[in-house]
Amino acid sequence: MYHFFAMLSRMKYINRWGLMQNTRSENICEHSLEVALVAHALATIGNRRFGKTYNAERAAALAILHDASEIITGDLPTPVKYHSEEIRRAYGEVEEMAVEHFVSLLPEDLRPYYRELMTMGAPGDGELKALVKAADRISAAIKCIEERRGGNRDFHKAEQGILKAIRDMHVPEADCFLEEFLPSYGLTIEEQDYTREAGLQFGQSSQMVFSQVVHK
Repeated sequence: MYHFFAMLSRMKYINRWGLMQNTRSENICEHSLEVALVAHALATIGNRRFGKTYNAERAAALAILHDASEIITGDLPTPVKYHSEEIRRAYGEVEEMAVEHFVSLLPEDLRPYYRELMTMGAPGDGELKALVKAADRISAAIKCIEERRGGNRDFHKAEQGILKAIRDMHVPEADCFLEEFLPSYGLTIEEQDYTREAGLQFGQSSQMVFSQVVHK
């Protein structure tokens, strides 16, 4: 019996943003899914617009597991993690040990594959690591926007700092996402008006039923 995947399922119990007042808590399972979606999008943007040959599916897989070690270490708030070089280095060592513990929960023949995923250590992962990092920060920016929409001013400075950090990465795929997709996260579902933007046409009766369901 092996415990690796049962342990991964516990990501939903580890909350993020421990030093901040939250209108809605966010766990690392939710965060990891969002990072995976954004990382896949960044890789696709790179392939379609910048002539790259990213493996978008690999980027998503790396993103899904990028915070898995926090099941063991917990989510250390960013101001604490980067308070000093000594703390950052010590935390890095703890993360490495946590990954090795996780890998030990797998059958031996699967360990090399998942070790590479969790450490982003396979050939070609280096360029994907930058996309995952950008996606991680974009996910944090999305959280800040959602909190701001909920009237929470605690995330105001964090949002500014995170957006600057993304732009300072000089990742063109991330810049495209910020310009074309991020503003929509600040809108209500009515403001997004997704049926009209998608050019969908409904019959009158279907439109009435759909409208009633959406606005309940």
